[in-house]
Amino acid sequence: VDSMFKQYEDALDAGDNAVKAALTAGICDALSVHVIVEEEIFYPAIRRGNRDTHDLVDEAAVEHQSLKDIIARLQSTTPDDPLFDAGVKVLAEYIKHHVKEEENELFPMVGKMDLNLEKLGARMQARKLELQEEFDESRMHVVKRRRAA
Repeated sequence: VDSMFKQYEDALDAGDNAVKAALTAGICDALSVHVIVEEEIFYPAIRRGNRDTHDLVDEAAVEHQSLKDIIARLQSTTPDDPLFDAGVKVLAEYIKHHVKEEENELFPMVGKMDLNLEKLGARMQARKLELQEEFDESRMHVVKRRRAA
């Protein structure tokens, strides 16, 4: 999504609302998939770790709820909304913060846990692909309905 956020900045500078809308939809879908995979598979697997891991998972769950709220707001509006660009910017900042915490704090702890990380990663990847298909199908239904209207 980092690349999409950079493309969004270019579209913002160009004033291209159609590109901004398309990029935001892609960003929101990708982040939604990521959140679901972490909440369904990754966090339950590592929650059983030490107290520090448990606390970080709780913090991440709270951060995820904020991300979901921002995503829902962006999905319910258009780039014409005066707060749309600010919402995308806040989302990008939130993601950077979330990734930094995971990479610097959570992942080192997970690496020390007695987990089969290859098996966990394979489960997460399979679920990600499944969700991406669902999101793609859902988006296609929306496009078809708009064309029919």
